[in-house]
Amino acid sequence: MWLLNVVKKQASYKMVKRDDKTIIVKQTKSLIGSTKKQISSMKGLGLRRINHTVSLVDTPEIRGMIKVVRHMVEVSN
Repeated sequence: MWLLNVVKKQASYKMVKRDDKTIIVKQTKSLIGSTKKQISSMKGLGLRRINHTVSLVDTPEIRGMIKVVRHMVEVSN
């Protein structure tokens, strides 16, 4: 019987600072007839249905996803 040494790797997660700027994104239009890129961007933003609102940290990655679906969302501070 062989014994395997299993090394557990500790996950290092970057904690989000409380002082980071946040933006509020609200889905205003349906995803019916949208491209795959738009659907995946909405999923990445965490939006699931019309009038669903999420609060996100303002990063360049989030801004890029919002830019893809800017005609289907409302953004506020």
